[in-house]
Amino acid sequence: MSDNRATVVAGKAKPRGRFPHIKRAGDFLFVSGTSSRRPDNTFVGVEVDEMGTTTLDIRAQTRAVIENIRDILASENASLADVVEISTFLVDINDFGGYNQVYAEYFDETGPTRTTVAVHQLPHPHLRIEIKAVAYAPHSR
Repeated sequence: MSDNRATVVAGKAKPRGRFPHIKRAGDFLFVSGTSSRRPDNTFVGVEVDEMGTTTLDIRAQTRAVIENIRDILASENASLADVVEISTFLVDINDFGGYNQVYAEYFDETGPTRTTVAVHQLPHPHLRIEIKAVAYAPHSR
C-alpha cells in the first residue's frame, strides 16, 4: 500500500496558497517552503518602531524557520534529525553569516545536505529567509 498524504498542520501559519505544509511519499517527507510567519500572520524577527523604521533580524528569522520545520515534521512523528536535504532562499546574501551561525546550532557536517541561494524577493517584504526540507522517516521504526 502506498502512503501518500498531504497535511496542513494545525497551529501553524496557514499556507498562502493551495498547498500543504508537508507531504509524505512513502518513507520521505517533503516540507514546503517555510518562513518565520506565526499563525496570526505576524513574523518572528521583525520590529517596527514608532517612527516606522523596520528592523529585520536574520538570526531570529532563521531560528523561527527551523523551529517551524521541526514542528511540521513532528506532525509525522519525525524530527530535524531525519532531515536529509535543506534548500534555503535568502533575500540578501549578506545575511548568509547570521543564517549560517544559527543553522549550526541545529545541524553539523553529519546533518542534511544543503543548498543556499539568494533570491530577488519572498512573498512578504519582511521575510529575509525561507527554507524547504526533505526528510527520510520510515514508518517501520
